[in-house]
Amino acid sequence: SHFVLFIYLSLYIMYIHITCILTRLAGTGVLAVGLWLRFDSRTKPLFEGEDSPSVFFTGVYLLIAAGGLMMVVGFLGCCGAIKESPCMLGLFFIFLLIIFAAEVAAGIWGLSNTHTVIEEVTEFYKQTFDNYKTTKQEALKETLRLIHFGLNCCGNTGSLFDAAKDICPKQEGLAVLVTTSCPKAIDEVFNNKLHIIGGVGIGIGVIMIFGMIFSMMLCCAIKRSREFV
Repeated sequence: SHFVLFIYLSLYIMYIHITCILTRLAGTGVLAVGLWLRFDSRTKPLFEGEDSPSVFFTGVYLLIAAGGLMMVVGFLGCCGAIKESPCMLGLFFIFLLIIFAAEVAAGIWGLSNTHTVIEEVTEFYKQTFDNYKTTKQEALKETLRLIHFGLNCCGNTGSLFDAAKDICPKQEGLAVLVTTSCPKAIDEVFNNKLHIIGGVGIGIGVIMIFGMIFSMMLCCAIKRSREFV
């Protein structure tokens, strides 16, 4: 009946709006993180050095692109639901499918290349640390301070010598003797935080799947409602 169809349409539109809002919020978060990593004064030197890790800044640019695309897709889905446009909802479905496929591909690539990423980031750190010891450049100093305080580590071996005291976290008592080396800290971050990254990825993937399902269901409901007219 018309009433039942109206209820279905209302529910699907509500679900689409919820999915769109979640997609736009996720996109805003991803975009904000990407822009922060790219333009923050502490991380900006990472993009200006000759030996900058390509994996790092490629990942940052992908974050910016993915966040922007997710915001656009969320807006497209909301407009499609409000206007009850099968065309816009179809585009919403296609874009969600593309993002979902890209996320799966990125996850597979990340898992299969974790060791390579760790090696490249570690090598970048070692080169930056060695260059700072000889040149004392301010950009290198800020980059090292960001890494040291972010990972609570110091140097290639973990030893606190005079040249590194102003760029490493202050340690007291016996903690000075057991300072974590940055290569070890980098390895631990990548290996111990994978489950968090994976959980976030799965959460975003679930949002995408529900968005695709509800967009197709709404398209079908819209077509059925027009057949009654």
